[in-house]
Amino acid sequence: MVRVVFLHPDLGIGGAERLVVDAAVALRSRGCSVQIWTAHYDPRHCFSETLSPDLPVVCVGDWLPTSVCGYFHALCAYIRMIYVALYLVFLSGEEFDVVFCDQVSACIPVLRLVRHRKKVLFYCHFPDQLLTQRRSLLKRLYRAPIDQLEERTTGMADLVVVNSKFTADVFKQTFPNLSGIQTDVLYPSLNTSTFDRNMEDLDGLIPDRCRFLFLSINRYERKKNLPLAVQALAALKERISARQWEQVHLVMAGGYDERVVENVQHYAELRSLVSSLGLGDHVTFLRSFSDRQKVALLHKSTCVLYTPSGEHFGIVPIEAMYMQCPVIAVASGGPLESVAHEETGFLCQPVAESFAEAMQRFVAEPELKKLIGKAGKERVLKKFSLAAFTDQLYQYILNLVN
Repeated sequence: MVRVVFLHPDLGIGGAERLVVDAAVALRSRGCSVQIWTAHYDPRHCFSETLSPDLPVVCVGDWLPTSVCGYFHALCAYIRMIYVALYLVFLSGEEFDVVFCDQVSACIPVLRLVRHRKKVLFYCHFPDQLLTQRRSLLKRLYRAPIDQLEERTTGMADLVVVNSKFTADVFKQTFPNLSGIQTDVLYPSLNTSTFDRNMEDLDGLIPDRCRFLFLSINRYERKKNLPLAVQALAALKERISARQWEQVHLVMAGGYDERVVENVQHYAELRSLVSSLGLGDHVTFLRSFSDRQKVALLHKSTCVLYTPSGEHFGIVPIEAMYMQCPVIAVASGGPLESVAHEETGFLCQPVAESFAEAMQRFVAEPELKKLIGKAGKERVLKKFSLAAFTDQLYQYILNLVN
């Protein structure tokens, strides 16, 4: 039996966490022994699979700070993951053959300290150094050694895998010293069993008058460009009749963690924007929703509004298409590979008018949802199935072990 340990910084609710959980479930289905090690895990804020005794989650180092006075988040994340790796190697007594780590590569050198060298697969969702802006000289000086460490430690992995062709190109541009490393593309998959279960009742969440439900699913982070969904709704109002407008509603569903200052601030900013645009009766906010709520929302929605620009992949469009829910997304990054324009959704410019134009088509042509939705599910089953993901990942693990 191959023993695989997953190392992940914060096992909350997000696209990266969804991939880690799906990868663990996939390898377990092939007979592997799996564990997930993390620096933070809250059973009240997690994916349902992690609550099963078949998928052990070990949390160590949560006592370490996530920031210092609101700063040095990256440094703290690196320290926390290094601690998790040190605990695994020297204190846990666990035996393992392969380590699957993602997001933070700084833990990889620690794994090299094991007497009998273990294999490391690093999954690059996106280079960490590109996820923050460097507006000040002080920030650039602070990030310089961290960025260099990211490049060097990433290159120490036995295998580097990325989530899209877009990320593969960005990887090569960001890490010029790793140009000789081959980066295979392993598209995130969809564990369809989660979406085939019974759905939760949405009574009381959506007004009875709602006929056209638009849905935004993303963490409450500014880089996700969530105001675009609200602004597009305001632009749509000007394009349709008063009668049609009465039947339109938007749900802003997002991952929300009270420990994260940006989540709290941005949620308040979005509510303020909705109020300033006079859209209060047509927008519902939903924080940290359950899997069953998400499935029910996707089932009922006219389409999903996916607003991030330059998103490295994005699992939400895949989830929506599987539920036969069309997607309106920004024409950049991962959606260029996941969404087929005018076949499974629409790829638009990141401006309200462009999104509103696509939204208006679903209001004017209600049958469009069914037509595009069917094509979306077929695309997911063909290109992003869990079976294909499992086969490819399991082969990587066997190649590393052998």
